[in-house]
Amino acid sequence: MGDVMNKRLIGFVLSAVALAVLPLLLQGVGHAWVRIVDVALLYILLALGLNIVVGMAGLLDLGYIAFYAVGAYMFALLASPHLTESFPALAAMFPNGLHTPIWLAIPLGAGAAALAGVLLGAPTLKLRGDYLAIVTLGFGEIIRVFMNNLDAPINITNGPMGIDSIDPFSVGGVSLGEPWHIGGWVIESVTLHYYLFLAVVVLAVVLSSRLHDSRLGRAWLAIREDEIAAKAMGLNTRNLKLLAFGLGAMFGGVSGVLFASFQGFVSPESFSLQESVMVVAMVVLGGLGHIPGVILGAFLLAALPEVLRYVAGPLQAMTDGRLDAAILRQLLVALAMISIMLLRPRGLWPSPRHEDQMVPDSTEGGRA
Repeated sequence: MGDVMNKRLIGFVLSAVALAVLPLLLQGVGHAWVRIVDVALLYILLALGLNIVVGMAGLLDLGYIAFYAVGAYMFALLASPHLTESFPALAAMFPNGLHTPIWLAIPLGAGAAALAGVLLGAPTLKLRGDYLAIVTLGFGEIIRVFMNNLDAPINITNGPMGIDSIDPFSVGGVSLGEPWHIGGWVIESVTLHYYLFLAVVVLAVVLSSRLHDSRLGRAWLAIREDEIAAKAMGLNTRNLKLLAFGLGAMFGGVSGVLFASFQGFVSPESFSLQESVMVVAMVVLGGLGHIPGVILGAFLLAALPEVLRYVAGPLQAMTDGRLDAAILRQLLVALAMISIMLLRPRGLWPSPRHEDQMVPDSTEGGRA
């Protein structure tokens, strides 16, 4: 037991050192590579949240990106000049503008998204399977359409033009939007955001792991396997489903807040149906209900399209420009996903099967 604990501790320390050094090495190659990892961390946070709804509770949600949008627009409205420019009364109350700090922005975004998740879950409690998927898909599109049209008669979201001039996060009064100069080292803005995103993702992983191993997580798994049997055993499936929707949406809201601060701009185009499908694909590709698999699937699907830019460009040049690089890149991603699902139908890193977990006998002979 001591050797196992020592090996785990060594592995943990080595992983922590590697994750801490990774962006410093990548920024020497180019800021674009650090930015790719930053975006991958945001998608990992989204996938962890959707894994609570789909992987643990078995509720197929195709509109999950709506909670991402709620968090992003919440922070955009509270940390940009847009509201004070649209409402003179607010400008009089806040002459220096709205500049919501990080310690308040993240809980507000998480709370708003969780409320939206409960509002979505309440009328869909009796729906299952394809019908639930259709309703959640419609909810996601309704949120996007609202964001696209709430610019008249009162300009709240600025419509398709989006909201810009969003404040970057500040830690200890120091902005993450500017490079930090420490001695002879220069830590770029994308690297600073990496450390913030990594801290939030680690916290989300710990929370997800505790949920998975708790009584609540086992109750969700029971609902996923057989809702009727779970209800017959005395589980309050109504409240458990609402809790799954709310907690899963909370992760999406936090990710949206981080995205808005990182980009400095949000618009409805960032929250399309394609994004929802991509997050669902991350969870399914990695392994439903298995947190390490979800992280792996999210990282691969977030980083693969960007990495394939360097493959699609030369292929386009070989065909004298007859192939569109963007379409070719999507084709390569689709082929990679199809190949993986054919070879690994349960995901790249699925949760272990119950029948594969051997229980040792109490005696050497196997019988008492």
